[in-house]
Amino acid sequence: MARLRIGSRGSQLALWQANHVSGLLRARGHEVEIEIIKTTGDKITEVALAQVGTKGMFTKEIEEALAEGRVDLAVHSLKDLPTELASTFTLAAVMKRQDPRDVFLSLGYASFRELPKGARVGTSSLRRQAQIKAVRPDLKIFPLRGNVDTRLRKLESGEFDAIILAAAGLNRLGRTERVREVLPVETMCPAVGQGALGIEARADDSATLKELEFLDDDDARRATTAERALLRTLGGGCQVPIGAYAESAGGALKLTAIVADPDGGKVLRDQQCGDDPEDLGARVGKTLLARGADAILRAVYGEAVAAPQQP
Repeated sequence: MARLRIGSRGSQLALWQANHVSGLLRARGHEVEIEIIKTTGDKITEVALAQVGTKGMFTKEIEEALAEGRVDLAVHSLKDLPTELASTFTLAAVMKRQDPRDVFLSLGYASFRELPKGARVGTSSLRRQAQIKAVRPDLKIFPLRGNVDTRLRKLESGEFDAIILAAAGLNRLGRTERVREVLPVETMCPAVGQGALGIEARADDSATLKELEFLDDDDARRATTAERALLRTLGGGCQVPIGAYAESAGGALKLTAIVADPDGGKVLRDQQCGDDPEDLGARVGKTLLARGADAILRAVYGEAVAAPQQP
């Protein structure tokens, strides 16, 4: 069988993901190596990522290794992967999706609604900040960077009254002990592609693409295709306050999406159904643009917003 080299970031979660894929490939007889690659996003640890605004900050260096032939495939959190790939690359597989929702973690409070006025909340994204502020403008939002262990330590040390993280990462690492509430999509619309792993490979590497076909999950592929089409239509990257969640609904897809002011003052929402994921995402994106999303996004791109972004 083929010898396959996986490119991955070096974080605890990224390595879990790479090892998970490695295990599945080894079970089919492949020899697998993992090469750890430090990305721009990994090097920026003190600055809020929304202020950097670089597309592909967690993927650029890995794609360079892929292009040079140093690795044969890359394992990404799909929410980190830009919606437009260079023609030399392709999304070879979208794996079965974990829970895409966000979760509320706290030592002292059982739910998001129970937080007292002025409570300190740590979050890693403008998307989360905007939706928190929309329903609880009284809360104080603080930047939260670092890996999962670092973020949990900050919560446990009393630096925050609560933090908001993605359910998928905590589930994968078995670190759910501080989770108090899974936030409904109506309260906290997830990031595009959240909970899904994307496998990227060279578009002309037909042998590797063939070996990766078994990893592709049709439901996850359809749902995330709709979400990514929405993001592409809006012209947004992963550092802007855009949320999307697609799910099967009676044989079709239902896509729920939001675009929000970082301060939560305005949250635009739309929900539509359709059979074609690309068309559905584009339709919802165009509807939101027509309702004023373009003005919100222009303001976000034009300002240095003091908030971090997605891990």
